Amino acid sequence: AVDINPDKFVMARQLGATDCVDSSALEMPVQQHIAGDLTPWGVDYSFDCTGNTDVMRAALECAHRGWGTSCVIGVAASGHEISTRPFQLVTGRVWKGTAFGGFKTRTDVPVLVERVMSGELPIEHFITHRFDGVEKTTDAVEALHGGECLRAVVKY
Repeated sequence: AVDINPDKFVMARQLGATDCVDSSALEMPVQQHIAGDLTPWGVDYSFDCTGNTDVMRAALECAHRGWGTSCVIGVAASGHEISTRPFQLVTGRVWKGTAFGGFKTRTDVPVLVERVMSGELPIEHFITHRFDGVEKTTDAVEALHGGECLRAVVKY
């Protein structure tokens, strides 16, 4: 797990992270640390959920040469582009993206909702903040941007 807020590492470990890196504390680019210091050649899978195009590139470049896969999940701001050197791809890395994890909104999302409602798919551990009333929507967004909130739920 990589973040600039080490307070999130407790939850990351609970959810299965084996290593946690505070990229703001490094004296080198995080991709060099991961594919060089932390591992000899990089990780099998990397995911970017930030929407930051520099982080998207770093996620690709820390994927293992030959077979590493990097998946872009975060949505970049309008007009922003991602780039990398072609060498990063011709050495066997795969760069892909997804929206909704590949789920189709009309057919798959209702199945997910049913699984959550039945308790088959637990999500409570992702919700760190709750707000009552539509007028609290701005507070929820501020909590998300504040860095201590994993996911916020606003109950209307």
